[in-house]
Parts: sequence; C-alpha cells; structure tokens
Amino acid sequence: MSPSKNHPLDFQKTRNNMQKITPFLWFDNQAEEAVTFYTSTFKNSKIDKIARYGKEGEKATGRPAGSVMTVEFQLEGQKFVALNGGPRFKFTEAVSFVVNCKTQAEVDTFWKKLSAGGKEVQCGWLKDKYGLSWQIVPTVLGELLSDKDAAKSRRVMEAMLKMVKLDIKTLKDAYAGK
Repeated sequence: MSPSKNHPLDFQKTRNNMQKITPFLWFDNQAEEAVTFYTSTFKNSKIDKIARYGKEGEKATGRPAGSVMTVEFQLEGQKFVALNGGPRFKFTEAVSFVVNCKTQAEVDTFWKKLSAGGKEVQCGWLKDKYGLSWQIVPTVLGELLSDKDAAKSRRVMEAMLKMVKLDIKTLKDAYAGK
C-alpha cells in the first residue's frame, strides 16, 4: 500500500517541501542556545525540530543520551540546521551571513543584537558571541557601489572602508561628494 496524500509517511510531500540547500552550523555544545538567540533576533523565525542523541550516539560521540544533537530552525523563512558536534571545528570568516537592511534603524538594531558579546570587525562585519560571522548591510550600498560613475562608487568604497558599523547617511554623502 502506498502512502496517501494525508498519510504521515507521505515522503513525496516532505521531499517536495524540503529546501534544496540548507546551511548546517557546527557548534561545540551551544546549538540550542544559539538557535534560541537567533530566532529571538529575527522576526518570522522559529525552531522547527530538535533531535536528541540516543544511546548509540552517546557511544559514538561521547555526548550524553538525551542531549541535543541537532536543531532545525528558520530565520526569515531560510532553513538552517545547528549541530552540537563538539569542539573540533570552529567558524571562520570564510562563511558569513548577510543581513540586508532597508533603514539605519534596522542596521543599528541587528548590529547591537548580533555583536553583543561578540566582536565588531569592519565594513559592516561582526562576529557574534558564538563566533559566527555576519554582515549587516544597508540595501542601498549595492546601488551606490555599482553606479556607472566610477568617482561616486569609489567615494562610497573609501567611506565604507573607514567604517565598522555601516552608516547610510555617510555612504550617501560620500556618493554625493559631500
């Protein structure tokens, strides 16, 4: 008997709703804590599912049975998985997540929340308290940097390189030659 459309084992339905590519984040043992932090930072976000280590996982990984193994979650509709995999691997700046912001208030809000306990870097980049890199970027930046007038885009780039947190007014002033 094949599963019906409403049957809980309808794998076709599950497969059709599955995101093709899902970022997978390796944490030492803070996956659930980090996911709770991320889902509280972004609207339209939620924890979907938590899987726990069983006896077999305890033997293979040394993680206690019943402890969190993975957390599936969404930030603004983007699906992610967080793993408690141990201290073997750490995040680097080679991978970062860009937060596109329409207003300076948005830039300021995400900057304050995500940099708390972490590290402010440069040009809109920061590391959060878990070591994950984020870029907090005003959406207007792409337009300003790609202007056909090379002098305008050069001034914007020069202004951006002097900033830690990006400031929209300063970028627009540079673009205008002020």
